[in-house]
Amino acid sequence: MAKSNIYVGVEIGTSKVCVVVGEVRHDGAIKILGVGQAPSRGVRKGEIVDFETAQTCLHDALVRAEDRSDVMINNVFLAITGAHIESLNNRGTIRIPEDQNEITDEDLEEVKEIARDVAIPQQNVFLHNIIRDYCVDGQRGVLQPSGMLGKVLEADYHIIHGIRTRVQNSIRCVREIPLDVEDVVFSPIASAQVVLTKEHKDRGVLLLDIGGGTTDYVLYGGGAIVQSGCIGVGGDHITNDISLVLKIPLSKAERLKVEHGSAVVPEEGSLPPVTLDDDPQFAGREVDPVLLAQIINARTEETFGALRDRLAEETDLDSLGAGVFLTGGCSKLAGLDQVAEGIFGLPVTRASVGSMSGASAAFENPQYSTPMGLIRYAQILESERPKKSPVRRLGKKLGGMFGASNLF
Repeated sequence: MAKSNIYVGVEIGTSKVCVVVGEVRHDGAIKILGVGQAPSRGVRKGEIVDFETAQTCLHDALVRAEDRSDVMINNVFLAITGAHIESLNNRGTIRIPEDQNEITDEDLEEVKEIARDVAIPQQNVFLHNIIRDYCVDGQRGVLQPSGMLGKVLEADYHIIHGIRTRVQNSIRCVREIPLDVEDVVFSPIASAQVVLTKEHKDRGVLLLDIGGGTTDYVLYGGGAIVQSGCIGVGGDHITNDISLVLKIPLSKAERLKVEHGSAVVPEEGSLPPVTLDDDPQFAGREVDPVLLAQIINARTEETFGALRDRLAEETDLDSLGAGVFLTGGCSKLAGLDQVAEGIFGLPVTRASVGSMSGASAAFENPQYSTPMGLIRYAQILESERPKKSPVRRLGKKLGGMFGASNLF
């Protein structure tokens, strides 16, 4: 089997580290060969805070993925997240020479270069430069302007960037295993590859990837990315709230959230108390399910409300015909879709990973959307670009961070 047909996605998340091995077949179908995961430690809000501990967790997940897939892993695609990641839209414009009859490939490259030439903070590095569409003499939505007649060519780009050192820490964690990093991908961009269809993107849709420490988002309109970003709030914050208010250990709070939690507050007396068993370190007690739901509801309403206000600054949310899709491990929380629907005023769908064959059957649930999406992302990316070594590709993308002066 050709090596180029096998891709590996790695997500170093707040709650879990996941490694997915997938094979792209000749007909374009993806077969998942193996999935390895391990509980995540040394990661907070999607960012590495204890390098050696996080690397140990990654190694454990890697070994399991290799055992289950019978593949020796050398190259990976790496998901990146964190509240430091920002995005913006930028437009480049050129005027076609008077003596030129049609738009050429050289014109296309020039306008793309202008559109991508934006100022970002000195400590930041580019993660993605994504073409949204072209405009020829005021005609928007042009997909391929080469060969068209026109005098003014514009290119709209969505640009995603983050703090260089934080991106480097994730890459370095992988490279010291040692593995080559083929590319870095902002997590919701990966998730969207297996959660959203072209129709969703054309109609307008908001994807929320809610993990343990972060909520990543990407908003599409007219088939193109309009906004993307990350807020440093996730399921672990709900667990922490429960622990603080009820004065119980975090482990008890997490189990309470998963097994009995709801983001929708029930009527008083409609549910019986929840009993927490005692153990040597904890005296058992009963918990009022109404109080539990009130704690969860307060945090989820606050999070969705803050996100709605951020998005509404640039986008008319009523224009999102496909509504909101929820994915990520925390999206399985009972009642979360109802809270989201109330906050955004849009239909909300609990997303599932698009069907893949092989070992994926047990993993086709929202908490695996990012690593599964990395395989689809790799498939698309590799089919569209010339072959280069992983270091050359990634080094060019991240502005030479792999030069001799770096710490890798």
